[in-house]
Amino acid sequence: MSSAASISTVQQMCEQQGLRLTKTRRQVLELIIAADGPVKAYELLDQLKRHDGNNRTTAPPTIYRALDFLLQNHFIHKLESINAYVFCAHPEHRHNGQFLICENCDRVIELHGAGLSRDVAALASSKHFQAKRQVVEVYGTCEHCQH
Repeated sequence: MSSAASISTVQQMCEQQGLRLTKTRRQVLELIIAADGPVKAYELLDQLKRHDGNNRTTAPPTIYRALDFLLQNHFIHKLESINAYVFCAHPEHRHNGQFLICENCDRVIELHGAGLSRDVAALASSKHFQAKRQVVEVYGTCEHCQH
């Protein structure tokens, strides 16, 4: 999906759900989509300030509020192990985060298998554990870096 199509999808979802995609939220989303890989909150803050010619008095809480909105509405994913964010490849379908992360080039591949999520939920339930969310991150070497 192109950047413009991704933004359009999120905009339409916000309108359908009665959510506000404010200017800052949209800019943060655009920066995450445009990133070559996972991006950290302070990198987003720096980029947002540069984008606005350093005239912006954006503070970290502003970025974190935008990220929280995008996360809560499943438009982005947080890679827990590296505390970074990536765009959700399928925001229109709510799902748990499952990622392959290349240790060489930081490429992130989002997986879309419901089987693993069901298995983890069933295992948690069998232990009388109420799972609230799942994030599976598998580190290794991508196809490109193997050659």
